[in-house]
Amino acid sequence: MNLAIAILNWNGKNWLEKFLPNVILHSENSDVYVIDNASTDDSVLFLKLNFPQVKIIQNTENKGFAGGYNEGLKKINAEIYCLLNSDVEVIENWLKPVLDLFQKDLKIAAVQPKILDYNRRNFFEFAGAAGGFIDNLGYPYCRGRVFENIEEDKGQFDDETEIFWASGCCLFIRSEDYWKQNGFDARFFAHQEEIDLCWRLKNDGKKIFYTGKSTVYHVGGGTLNKQSAQKTFLNMRNNLTMLVKNLPVSKVFWIIFSRLILDGAAALYFAFKNGFPHLWAVLRAHFSFYAQLPKTLQLRSKNQIRNYYQSKWLIFKHFI
Repeated sequence: MNLAIAILNWNGKNWLEKFLPNVILHSENSDVYVIDNASTDDSVLFLKLNFPQVKIIQNTENKGFAGGYNEGLKKINAEIYCLLNSDVEVIENWLKPVLDLFQKDLKIAAVQPKILDYNRRNFFEFAGAAGGFIDNLGYPYCRGRVFENIEEDKGQFDDETEIFWASGCCLFIRSEDYWKQNGFDARFFAHQEEIDLCWRLKNDGKKIFYTGKSTVYHVGGGTLNKQSAQKTFLNMRNNLTMLVKNLPVSKVFWIIFSRLILDGAAALYFAFKNGFPHLWAVLRAHFSFYAQLPKTLQLRSKNQIRNYYQSKWLIFKHFI
């Protein structure tokens, strides 16, 4: 099975220096690419001097995670893409369990390994953990991580099972399925674009899987840390856009209405916890969501699955 590992880089020379050697060492018979998102550091020169076996694709501008991958992957010919963050440590035998799943079932479009915290290696990592889901209001969560609560890995998720979304920090996806969906929605720039893509795949009758037989370790916050107001803006705006694109028509209006009210409450919570810039980020997210709405409505999936959630009212159970 032809696999290409594609690492998106933006001013991440330090991450490449730290983690790329292990990717090369433990990815036998796979091509390794670095898609450079118009870095202004010396990442590309560093790669050329130290890793001549790595293929370099240079984007002319920084289009974020979503647009950056869309541009770079056009130049990669492979049956399976592995979209790998530059701040991820891989270990021996991380590829075989994933590829075995793809071979077992042609309906599996995407696979995610177990994602643990690089700094606390016996805990799950925020961005993906043991596979993603959303609740009935569209709030994302993971097995092993609900909002800010992160579980210790005690082998409770060493299974292989169908999930709703796979994390973009280490996302294996069939190229055919990726391009059938026109890749990521480039308007997202970063955050939740992988959830939107997986939801569109599910609407199209495809499966998303998790395997606990493969493990990677993610640092997290390599580009935007968790306290960034810009991260709050992107998550809020992109989540609303994703809901409009993918929810069943019978649910979309009342869920969006509910979420706009809950976002207002969240803005006050963020202001108290993280300061005024986060409250302003929520307001900006709503204005940006409204500006994008005409195009978003045009991009609504032709089919919408009704059983998109496993949990209900997660935010009330967690915070209230």
